[in-house]
Amino acid sequence: MEEKDFNVGTRIDHEKYGEGIISQNNQLTYKAIFIRGGEIEFSKMSAQFQVVEVNERPENNDQPRLNLREVEHLITTIFNRYNAIENKVELGKKWEGGMLIMQPGNPELKPKEIPVETFFHKIVMMRDRLRVLEQNINSHTGLSDEDKINLQQYITRIYGSMTSFNILFDDKNDFFIGSKA
Repeated sequence: MEEKDFNVGTRIDHEKYGEGIISQNNQLTYKAIFIRGGEIEFSKMSAQFQVVEVNERPENNDQPRLNLREVEHLITTIFNRYNAIENKVELGKKWEGGMLIMQPGNPELKPKEIPVETFFHKIVMMRDRLRVLEQNINSHTGLSDEDKINLQQYITRIYGSMTSFNILFDDKNDFFIGSKA
């Protein structure tokens, strides 16, 4: 990529990091904030991204303006990033130090043992990713309200299927909840 000079506020798309906005234009580098999370610094000489929308206004006039969609994505990213820190999910006390043992039906095969904490962590990651998916569906501008409702029903059914794992949680507020009769 040839070296170009883009103003702060220029929207970009990176193959690995997705959509973002140039937040700093330094002498040799750009810093960009990405919707998927994270701030990455690129060398101007080797920056590999596509420009989606150039901010024509120089940085020293006014602060760059973000449209509503960009603000929603940035706020969602910030909430998602810090939500896990504020709301630590606790494993039920009776399961601490326990093992999940999966015994195959064939007695010649060895059972598989997994620490309950490891299994619980994977369940919590799935729940958190479902919540992010739910937020992305609800804020998606290309989906109609009917499409959002249809997709939301699948997520609700997934939550319902996951209620069996509620016994692992210490706090009922962390439980999976499916559709209610």
